[in-house]
Amino acid sequence: MSSIIFRHPILGITAREPFGVSAFPRMVVDKRSRQNRIFLMPHQLNSSYLQDSIGLFRYYKKLADRAMAQCPDEALFITLDAESNSIAIIVKHMSGNMRSRWLDFLTTDGEKPDRNRDTEFETPPATRTEVIEMWERGWKYLFDALEPLAESDLTRTVTIRSEPHSVMQAINRQIAHYAHHVGQILFLAKHLTFSKTGKWESLSVPRGKSAEINAKTAAGALSARSTLFASKQN
Repeated sequence: MSSIIFRHPILGITAREPFGVSAFPRMVVDKRSRQNRIFLMPHQLNSSYLQDSIGLFRYYKKLADRAMAQCPDEALFITLDAESNSIAIIVKHMSGNMRSRWLDFLTTDGEKPDRNRDTEFETPPATRTEVIEMWERGWKYLFDALEPLAESDLTRTVTIRSEPHSVMQAINRQIAHYAHHVGQILFLAKHLTFSKTGKWESLSVPRGKSAEINAKTAAGALSARSTLFASKQN
């Protein structure tokens, strides 16, 4: 039987289903096609704080994934000046923070006693492989902690450095923190990649494409968060 590959543009998950059966609600499907195709679901109105938060975390992770993938290996370890951090050091810090914040999230303080934050800014991982392994390990702590939660958990209390936070406050705190560092990664990757190669694949709305993106979004063919996937679509 012919099938369609469904890909959620934010969560990054895929599912193969027969024609007429959607793996995700309100998925855009062209039943006239008899070939396997990939359809990207546009933005969906969502009243679930947890689902939207997890979607935002995956969005920021994907931005940095795509930025680091374009970056030459040696550029991952370059610092612009004595007060700056390299991409590798930012990854090391984020991974250390993620382990501390999300390991045993509901039952232990978010600043673990075995964390030494200062060392996260010293001695970067030595290779691209080590950088990516550290990066993926940190995000696994986060998703393993958040995905089992229910909306009713949002009002539970957790602590960070002994300060009480609701689960919602703790999530908001980390969304802001990681968005800050992902922005740094994007800036460095774009600057260093273009300086070395003269090339850069835009991860947002490319220059001169605002009207086109606006029209596609209004038509339901694209969403703001899936813009970075545009070059990978059919």
